[in-house]
Amino acid sequence: MSTLRIAVQKSGRLHDESMELLKDIGISIDNGIDQLKASARNFPVEVFYLRNGDIPQYLKDGVVDAAIIGENVLIEKGSGINIAEKLGFSSCRVCIAVPKTMDYKSIKDLDGKRIATSYPNTVQNYLDKNGIKANLHIINGSVEIAPNIGLADAIVDIVSSGSTLFKNNLKEVEMILKSEAVLAVSPILDAEKQAILDKIQFRIKSVLRGRESKYVLLNAPNDKVQDIINVLPGMKSPTVLPLAEAGWSSIHSVISKNEFWDVIDDLKAKGAQGILVCPIEKMVL
Repeated sequence: MSTLRIAVQKSGRLHDESMELLKDIGISIDNGIDQLKASARNFPVEVFYLRNGDIPQYLKDGVVDAAIIGENVLIEKGSGINIAEKLGFSSCRVCIAVPKTMDYKSIKDLDGKRIATSYPNTVQNYLDKNGIKANLHIINGSVEIAPNIGLADAIVDIVSSGSTLFKNNLKEVEMILKSEAVLAVSPILDAEKQAILDKIQFRIKSVLRGRESKYVLLNAPNDKVQDIINVLPGMKSPTVLPLAEAGWSSIHSVISKNEFWDVIDDLKAKGAQGILVCPIEKMVL
């Protein structure tokens, strides 16, 4: 039987969240310290721990079959590689930042300026779309220091909280793109490995649905049940069960995290009582 080779970043936040996802979908990995490859005990998968920037080329060459990788890296280096699933973690953005002292009004202020970045392809595409001609300095590492040492007038880098920019007296002025972790697939994938990947993707979808939802149980007088059902945005239809006390029912449903508090406020207004909220580990549809 074939074994699917999945690449993950060798260290950092993306690594930790990737391994947590594999654990949540039931794949047990035996990995030791400084190990570059590890096999799953209970699934036909091998995990390769690689530098994030090297993964796109390994996907293109078929050295690995799939990868959990930052979308920003794939956009920069992974032309022709398909995204099978967006994973909803390791969110960041690729932004242009300039010194706080710069009187920045628009992207036109960067015409003829020097920009330091680790994302030359992404930046050049953005500049071309906006008709800006700038000189790019490719830096691998601490891009934020470039304006302070006189190497560049601006930078383009990934931003999460913005604290690193703040510490280096920089301000964010343009967002080029938003990014998150994605499941990317090699263009060289046979049918047997695709079948394994399909199973993994099914499990991932179930975990992601669970993370984005809450299970809600509540009590309501029977004359309020229909009003409450009209509020609930459940998967198909809420479950309604009679309580031991006459004239009352228990209602069970699922609510999206994004609309959770608005729905809870509506439920209380419609007469819901004893509202219990539980996390959902997985949701299989």
